Amino acid sequence: MRACLVAFCCGIGLLQLQSDLPSVRLLGLLPLLSAVLLLPRAQAGGYVIVRRAGILLLCAALGFAWAAWRAELRLAERLPASWEGADLELVGVVSELPRVDALGERFAFDVERILTPGGPLLARIQLTRYWPREGTRIPTVRAGERWRLTVRLKRVYGTHNPHGFDLEAWMLERGVGAVGYVRETPAPQRLAARAHTPDAWVDAARQTIRDRIFATLGDAPYAGVIAALVIGDQRSIPDAQWRAFTRTGVNHLLSISGLHVTMIAALAGWAVAFAWRRVPRAAARWPARQAGLVAAVMAAFAYALLAGYQVPAQRTLYMLIALAAAFWGRREPRPFGALVWAAFVVLLIDPWAVVSAGFWLSFGAMTAILWVTFGRVERPSALSGWVTVQGAVTLALAPALLLLFQQVSLVSPLANAVAIPVVSWLITPLALLGTLVPGLWQLAAWLMAGLGQGLEWAGSLSWATLTRPAPDGWAVALALCGIVWGLMPRGFPLRPLAWLLWLPLAFPASVKLLPGEFTAEVIDVGQGTSVLIRTASRTLLYDTGAAFAESDAGARIVAPYLRASGVAKLDGVIVSHDDNDHSGGLRSVLRDVPTGWLLHGLPAGSPLLIDAPAPRRCMRGQHWHWDGVRFEILNPRPRAWRETGRRDNDFSCVLRVSRGGRSLLITGDAERRGELELLESGLPLAATVLVAGHHGSRTSSLPEFVERVRPAYAAFAVGYRNRFGHPHPEVVARFRSQGSVLLRSDRDGLIRLRFGEAGVEASQYRATQRRYWQTPFTRE
Repeated sequence: MRACLVAFCCGIGLLQLQSDLPSVRLLGLLPLLSAVLLLPRAQAGGYVIVRRAGILLLCAALGFAWAAWRAELRLAERLPASWEGADLELVGVVSELPRVDALGERFAFDVERILTPGGPLLARIQLTRYWPREGTRIPTVRAGERWRLTVRLKRVYGTHNPHGFDLEAWMLERGVGAVGYVRETPAPQRLAARAHTPDAWVDAARQTIRDRIFATLGDAPYAGVIAALVIGDQRSIPDAQWRAFTRTGVNHLLSISGLHVTMIAALAGWAVAFAWRRVPRAAARWPARQAGLVAAVMAAFAYALLAGYQVPAQRTLYMLIALAAAFWGRREPRPFGALVWAAFVVLLIDPWAVVSAGFWLSFGAMTAILWVTFGRVERPSALSGWVTVQGAVTLALAPALLLLFQQVSLVSPLANAVAIPVVSWLITPLALLGTLVPGLWQLAAWLMAGLGQGLEWAGSLSWATLTRPAPDGWAVALALCGIVWGLMPRGFPLRPLAWLLWLPLAFPASVKLLPGEFTAEVIDVGQGTSVLIRTASRTLLYDTGAAFAESDAGARIVAPYLRASGVAKLDGVIVSHDDNDHSGGLRSVLRDVPTGWLLHGLPAGSPLLIDAPAPRRCMRGQHWHWDGVRFEILNPRPRAWRETGRRDNDFSCVLRVSRGGRSLLITGDAERRGELELLESGLPLAATVLVAGHHGSRTSSLPEFVERVRPAYAAFAVGYRNRFGHPHPEVVARFRSQGSVLLRSDRDGLIRLRFGEAGVEASQYRATQRRYWQTPFTRE
């Protein structure tokens, strides 16, 4: 049975690797595969193997078909392209917990009715209600309320970079079919303070508890952690704290983890069984052991529900149910079987969980714990067992962490040795009891503050994490085989040699450039610019993307991509000028990636220059050579910094990178004035590749400038359906008339350009990594 369940789960995973959903005609193969069940069992030898292989293939096909059917239903709830940008009047319920930031209130909205005639089928959407330009900023939306809203929507469309966050997959798993904002005309109407549905009651209860936590703790630094432990509201934890928790490897504790659910279930089961034995009449009707099992499962379910029913909580709940069923029937519990059943139920309910990092880390950690504890003859001491489990989990998760995040915490074993007992046995129980006695939240927050200071100190150590480039899948598979081999019981043959299988993971292969070659990678940061330029031994980053309400492209996109692509340090950074979509991610990049120097077009006294390494203004005439490749700044002129009426965009650092007859030109947001200065300068402007100025705005790419540059490739760094309408159709037509190949980051994702002896090779990430859930690109 376990093999069949694993095969079913593998079928679900296989579906998530498809670029397109399979044809319905393929379902006709299921009856043919089902014929294997008609084969008689009373056979031996190879016949039995064939029959069992056929059954496993049938189970995998059923899993594949199940996931495909669920995907068809989910994709049917997405917003059609024809309704993008149109106003829709809806009635629905605020789902989950609204999030408040500098821009407004963000919340999920479960659609009940569409009042607009002929409106599309929608189940859940993600909305933002922006703050008014003037007046107070008081949150008005609460979970569980029913509202009548007029909204303007667009399809879910994320950025696309290697090893980057897949927004479209995440939204698909959550059932979100569109994103948009609330229109204030006509005015939104609250129809009911609480909708009479089970989900709304749970969401309203979570909202009430969160409000009470923050009302009690006020501006206590770790109030968000207490909310995360009680109701699973991880978004309340500030980014700086999350960074410290991630670098110390304890982030799994500061949300709803399986350990917390198990602890609550164990306490509830023990308390009920203890009390039950002391009531003779109850014990005579129903054994105390069974009463305790029921209480444990109910407590685990209630806590998982209160915490938002996340994957770690689901996994633990389903495992507890399987183990409780075994104990109920007085059978010997089989933890590995329970783990397989838990994975089966999780994927049956949520087939897209298999593409989330939490699924693999959660089940991987539990598998490692069972592997080194269950079925062993030798009983270790408590300390020895604790060390063994911590070491096994750290080793088992390292390949997955390097594949998913390209870093592993080196201080994790010691940090967890302190944090697990403090968080699980002190802070979490106090935080949960605080729902009855709110004063206990103060004590829990005080304990968390002490622990948090220690974790922040440990996370600030330069050697706290090991960072490596993203490994290949085969290297991860070899490392996992090495873990299984190396963690075998003592006496297993050649155990020390198992760690040799880690070598490809520890020393990943990389593509080397020859002297005179260089690459330019236009990173997809949405509506903004960030270009990574590499020579044989040097790296330069031009611009860092935008800052958002609570984070920035530097932290979310640029720094993770640098880490995944093997860039351990930047020799230099150029920030073209003082616009958010070019400079917003600078601080995060400088914080996360060691950097040699900064060239900039920022005004004097800019806060972005604080603690910047060797900052200098861009000026025409600056130039340098790296590995036989020439870099030169073409604009602004030195006297431009003394001009008072000059627009910020025309302070843009214009960079030309060249080798022989191949060159790259990046003009930032330089507009008409900046381009005319370049034309009058007499400097060489012809370029093989041009990153179009100002994202393709009408204020740039003058006809005479495009004629002088005559690029073979024109790249537009733009966001999907951006509010500026970039790139402008006139500009696009201008480049087409020159015969330029047009590249755009909203359609192509990351654009990689390699400048070599044979010319320029261009590749687009989105086209090569297609998945069925990706939203088709359409122009406005």
